[in-house]
Amino acid sequence: MRVVQVGVGGFGKYRRDRMRETGLFELVAAYALNPAALAAAQQEDGAKPVGSFAELLDQPGIEALIISTGAKFHAEQALAALERGLHVFVEKPLCATPAEVQALLAAQKKTGLVVGVGHSDHRHDAVSLTIQRLIADGTLGTIATFEKTTAHNGGLLIKPGDWRGDPEKNPGGMLFQCGVHALHELMFYFGPITDVFAQMRYDVHTTLTADVACCVLRFASGLIGTLNAYHVTPYRHTFHLFGTKANLYRDDRFFDEGVKLALQVTHLDGKKEPHQPVTVTGTSDPCGNLRSFYDAVRHGGTPYPSLLDGARTVQVVFAAEESAKTGRLTPVQPL
Repeated sequence: MRVVQVGVGGFGKYRRDRMRETGLFELVAAYALNPAALAAAQQEDGAKPVGSFAELLDQPGIEALIISTGAKFHAEQALAALERGLHVFVEKPLCATPAEVQALLAAQKKTGLVVGVGHSDHRHDAVSLTIQRLIADGTLGTIATFEKTTAHNGGLLIKPGDWRGDPEKNPGGMLFQCGVHALHELMFYFGPITDVFAQMRYDVHTTLTADVACCVLRFASGLIGTLNAYHVTPYRHTFHLFGTKANLYRDDRFFDEGVKLALQVTHLDGKKEPHQPVTVTGTSDPCGNLRSFYDAVRHGGTPYPSLLDGARTVQVVFAAEESAKTGRLTPVQPL
């Protein structure tokens, strides 16, 4: 598939690496504000550097636009591509406002073009499938609740003028930046989120965005659980599932340390309940979302993650910020 890409450094480099790994994409041209990143894309992928976003969309014979810019730009760039008849693969978070969600959904419906979103492909992730199996086969019993935390120190690096410090473009702070990954994963296991109650703190760092977000989520199934997102602390990603038969603990180690899973089985006779390591079976495909996008363009159907998947995650963020401002349980607006 002949594609062009906007944003090729930072996470854009990761996306280029994954496209190259699949062998399914030819990166024809690229546009970015970073000259060094453009030079790397040319050297590594043969992508022609261009001088503007408009020039990027004018490249002949292309089928899709890959968007790896900040979320501030996602909606505008995706809409421009759809209007030009191009399929779109856009990183998460999908977009920054409810109005942008509606505009993207309307444009996709009008054009019938494929929109894939760069959330993790949990259908081809060994850890996610292991967790899903333990939920489904009754090992954990009835799921009572969960606790999920996503945190890193990126908020401390936000400088004046950075869009990440703008509450209009980065609603919920870390909840928007990384919490959407957690929301997408939670909905993979448990289905739609219907309501959220959230409290946020804005005074830890110097930006106007939320430094801390503590959310209670309610699902259509009746399940409730907590998601906490911190933008001003050292790295921590954990997921704890509490069931009537056992608890499951996931600890995502930083970078190359991998993922640790442990089970703690309920004993009603007063015995100790030690943690038991869980073996993750199967293989993971970090390129699964790109392969799904490619297949949807070539053969029809809906990619995973889809535009709707991306929209559902940011809808929860928008509801959480409204809840923090009003102090009320807030429904997640249906799509």
